[in-house]
Amino acid sequence: MKLTKSLMVAAVAGIALLATSCGGGGGQQGGGLITVTFAGTEAPATGQSRAMQEMADILNATGRFNAVVQVGGALSNDTDNLVTQARTGVPLVVPTDPGRLATQFNIPDMNILMAPFVLTDPEVLPRLVQTPLFNEWQNQLEQQGVIFVANMYNGFRSFYTVNPVNTVSDLSGLRIRGFGNDIGNALGRHLGFANIGIAWGETLPGLQQGTLDGTEVQVAAAYGSAIFDVANYLALTRHFMLQSSFVVSSGLLNSMPAEDREFFLTTVREVAARFSDIIAEEEIDYYQRMAARGVTIVEVNMDEFMDAIAPLYIYNDLGFSPGLRDRLFAELDI
Repeated sequence: MKLTKSLMVAAVAGIALLATSCGGGGGQQGGGLITVTFAGTEAPATGQSRAMQEMADILNATGRFNAVVQVGGALSNDTDNLVTQARTGVPLVVPTDPGRLATQFNIPDMNILMAPFVLTDPEVLPRLVQTPLFNEWQNQLEQQGVIFVANMYNGFRSFYTVNPVNTVSDLSGLRIRGFGNDIGNALGRHLGFANIGIAWGETLPGLQQGTLDGTEVQVAAAYGSAIFDVANYLALTRHFMLQSSFVVSSGLLNSMPAEDREFFLTTVREVAARFSDIIAEEEIDYYQRMAARGVTIVEVNMDEFMDAIAPLYIYNDLGFSPGLRDRLFAELDI
């Protein structure tokens, strides 16, 4: 019998509840394997999905884990939904992003990690887990049911549109699919477009049907979803340095024996750091593939876009703590 997506999610939740009733929230039970599912919304070929497969393979090679990978929205096309499942005890590892976490868990300062034009160098991300700021955010997240394991570079986000965007004014009034959170809404407000926070799986149909004028997204996801079939213009604004923030159910992680927990954390962090470099290298090729598919790539005037965003920081729209930006830069040594 073929299971529907809702039944699949329910089945995973049921497994988690059974494990919890046995005293471990999905961890190792009576010498058995540690069950964990890596769940994401991106297509299997993207760097994020491949990174999760490598993480699972390394864990399984120890003989102590039963790690499976469900990508392409197999469990849910909504990242926030997957995080909520982890939060309630389902033994999941989910790649979300700092902006989503900031909104979903009411930790505004985490938005600084993906605020427009703040972090621009992927090389700093492996150092993040060593900072006092990370530990503070980690504690706030753990109190709410998840643990922030690693932050992986996942590409710069730019605008893919049906009609060309050369200047900020070209975005005025457009309906653009973006993050349905505080940073996504702030970007739309300051650049003049209507930010539509729908699930990624709804983006291509929206562009096909004319209910969307474009999307802002990283190039690997855009190419993997064949955005070039319906949006033939790419404005290289690179406004967000997207990060895949891997979170895991705190019940799952805390139920692991100490040695296995340390191996799990080390594996996820080391693979994330390696794939940060891989994804950065692959971006160049993806842009070339986009051009070969007929997409016109526009190198915009970055100063114009940064000037349009500047009031966001002048008026502290995102509610950052005083001195947060300087503190982050100091702790990351940049």
